[in-house]
Order: sequence, then structure tokens, then C-alpha cells
Amino acid sequence: MTEPCDLTAVEARRLIGAKRLAPTELLESCIARIEAVDHAVNAMVARDFDRARATARAADEAVARGGELPPLHGLPIGIKDLLATGGLRTTYGSALFRDHVPAADDPLVARLRRAGANVIGKTNTPEFGAGANTRNAVYGATGNPFDPGKSCAGSSGGSAVALATGMAPLCQGSDTGGSLRNPAAFCGVAGFRPSPGMVPMAARDIGWSGLPVLGPMARSVADACLLLGAMASDDGCDPLATTVHGRTVRRAEDVYPPAALDLSRLRVAVTPDFGFAPTERVVRETFAAKIDAFRDVFARAEAASPDCSGTDEVFAILRAVIFVARHAAKVRDTPELVGPNVRANVAEGLQYSAADVARAMSGQTAIYRRWQTFFEQYDVILTPAITVSPRSWRELYPARIDGQPTRSYFHWLALAYAVTVAGHPAVSLPVGLDRNGMPFGLQIVGPRGGDALVLRVAAQLEALLAGDVRTARPAPDIAALKAAPAISAMEGFLGFD
Repeated sequence: MTEPCDLTAVEARRLIGAKRLAPTELLESCIARIEAVDHAVNAMVARDFDRARATARAADEAVARGGELPPLHGLPIGIKDLLATGGLRTTYGSALFRDHVPAADDPLVARLRRAGANVIGKTNTPEFGAGANTRNAVYGATGNPFDPGKSCAGSSGGSAVALATGMAPLCQGSDTGGSLRNPAAFCGVAGFRPSPGMVPMAARDIGWSGLPVLGPMARSVADACLLLGAMASDDGCDPLATTVHGRTVRRAEDVYPPAALDLSRLRVAVTPDFGFAPTERVVRETFAAKIDAFRDVFARAEAASPDCSGTDEVFAILRAVIFVARHAAKVRDTPELVGPNVRANVAEGLQYSAADVARAMSGQTAIYRRWQTFFEQYDVILTPAITVSPRSWRELYPARIDGQPTRSYFHWLALAYAVTVAGHPAVSLPVGLDRNGMPFGLQIVGPRGGDALVLRVAAQLEALLAGDVRTARPAPDIAALKAAPAISAMEGFLGFD
């Protein structure tokens, strides 16, 4: 029998609206799952059970009274520990904020609460989201739900693990170099990077930079669409959330439910590496096998890639500038409390000149324009979501891929940041296991502003592939996690080295 915590968000919300599932019942099922398995994976690091129970009781009462309910009514949600939650510990994965309890919610958290979501706790993240290995000096490492000794990627790793294990039906994440898509791929869930500005981001220090975005994570595409509909708005806190005065531009009904789509009309480009990403052989081989299983459903699916020349340098410079803006003072004043990834990025950023930054900004514009020309020929691009199969979380980042050294601690994220630099929307869709028996994520990239198209393609593929064990979303062994030893007992659990 399916536990309430294992229901999709869409189904749980339907049952709540039909008075067949109480929000309190759903919440208690999620709490029970957290208490049963989180010792093995360390995903839900700050918990707000008392307040969540009070919120769930109020949600029960609202259902009993009748009337219209908000879209996320009674649905527990995990919030990545990079967004402020009023009255709940928010550390950003940093020793500097070990005991920080914000007075108020981040605007997005407040919006989700108004939409009916019930914040159950905070999900783990690397320090300030720096890197794609979810471990820090405050809460320690988060393990992969399919093998707790392996990485869940990041930086939204805690959210991906919480979803995969049934701790919550919905989780929020953020993405600069793939921080939504990477952990989704490693953990067998869906993670969507929307176009910059679709989900207003008050926490973006350089407001006009489209590199960092907020977005939804869920176990299914429809669930991600449900959450995205509540997240999207024209909030003036974000200068990229442009609007037409007097009109609502970003509407929930544009993305949820995802409309049907005829895949046989699509022109699809297929690339294992965008022509430059250091993609591991096992990933290339798995990707080719997955594509061969369904490429015939499209009008055409052919090997092609936009010209991504210069992407590595552009991303490195523009990302480093963001780190200087946000963290240079911390590294200067309290270097002993700042981890190696943040220190490295700030040091790199301080070495760049105005000419370097200008070159990167011009290069990004040139890449963007080449992508627009490419999308005149294709509707979507399919790639692997991440360049390697999951490895031990003790490895801070993959220093070598198939024997070749990587350029930096984020070079292995090139499949994701190629899309970030171009500014296009993308989703990581779980498509079975790789040849190492670990989850495999398919990245679907859409045209400029093509958020709804990407999600429609993903929903159709998800439905098409669900009936085949080779391509259906994999699920971790919950019984094995319940019986597993505590991840906190593993060597190297707490810290960075």
C-alpha cells in the first residue's frame, strides 16, 4: 500500500481537495519518513515540525469549511537552506551563520506559504551553494539515496534526496551551474531551471545577472509544474522579472497542467557534450542507449550542437564576479570560517580586470546569439544532465574525468552551465539507471523563453518512458535506508576535507 508521503504532489492535492486525505495525515507520513531514513542520508537538516503541525491543522479546518483552496494547500515542502525562513534556522551551509534565525521569510518562501505550502524544514546545501557536492562544515554531507556513500550532487542536493526518499512531495531549489539539474539527475527526480526572471529572486546580489535562478524540484514533471505555477510572478524585487504594466505576464495556467504535445512534430538536436563538456564514457554510452530507445518518436533526432565556443571562460569569469560581490568581505575578514570553494572563487574573481569582465559579457552575448540561430533549426536539445556517474561524496569534486584533469571544481558541470550562459530553460528528467546502476538524468533544453515547451516535452517523454523499467524513474530502497548506518558515522562527514 502506498504511504501518503509517496504520493505525487498532484495526487495528494487532489485527495486533499476531495476530502479523502487530510493535510495532517500527509504531514505525519512525511515526518515519519524523515525520522525513519534521514539518519542515512542527512537531507532535512533543520526541521520545523511543531509549526508545520499547527499549519496542517489549520489546513484541515479550511478543508472542512469548504470553499476554494490555494493550489498547494496542505502540501509539505522542503526549502533549500539558501533561502531565509522566518523563525527557522537558516545557515546557508556556512559556519558564519551556524546559529542564524531570520526574522522574516524570503519573498519566495512567503509566496509559497500563501499558496498553501507547509514548510516542513530546510534541505542541505554546500556552503553558499558553491559546488555540486552537498557537504558543509555545519551539517556535514548528504548522501545519495541509492548509495549513501556516494554524492547526491548539488547544490540543491538535500532537496533532491528529500524528494527521492519521500520526505516531502515538493522541494525548492536554485541553479547557477546546474544546482537544480545536477542533483535531480543523481537522485532520480525532476529539476527545472526556468528562464531568468520567471521566478523572482530577491536573494540575487547582482540583480541583472541571469546566471542564478530559483526553480522547482519534484518527483514528476506535473508536480514540478504545479510548484512552478505558485513560484512564478512579476514581483518587482527582481529586475529580470519584467512585466507589461497592468497585465499579469507570468501565469500559473501557462505551465500547469502541462498541455499535451505531439512529439512526432519535433525537430530534436542530440549531443553528449555540447562539443566541449568533459563527459565520462559511461555517461556517453548510457546517453546513447537511452536516446536509441525513443528517438523514433520525434520528427527527426540528429547529432547537432550550438556553437559553445568560449563558454568555459565566460562562465568562470561571470560566476567569479558574483562571488566577489557576495563573499569577498567574508573571505577578507573571516577566512578561517570560509570553505575552499568560496575562497577559490573570490581569489579568482579579484584577479580579473575590467577588460576581462567586458570580454566575458561580450562573449556571453555572442554565445546567446549563436544559440538563437541554432534554434531556428531545432525545437529542443537533448543532452545528459551531468558529465559523470555519482562518485563518493568524500571527493570534493571530480578532479579527473576518464583520466583527464578538470580545470576547476565546477568544470565537471559544463553540460549544465552551457545552458546557464545562453539563458535558456532546461529540465533534468529521470530516465532509468546508468551502467553503474545509479540514476541517470536526461537534460531537455528549450528555446529562449520556451519554459512551457520544455515542460510539455518532458511530461510527454515521462509518460512514454514510464512503462519500461530501463527508462522509468528509479526509486531508492526505503527499507535498506531505514536499516542503514548513520551517515554521520562515516569518515569525513563534517567539513570539506
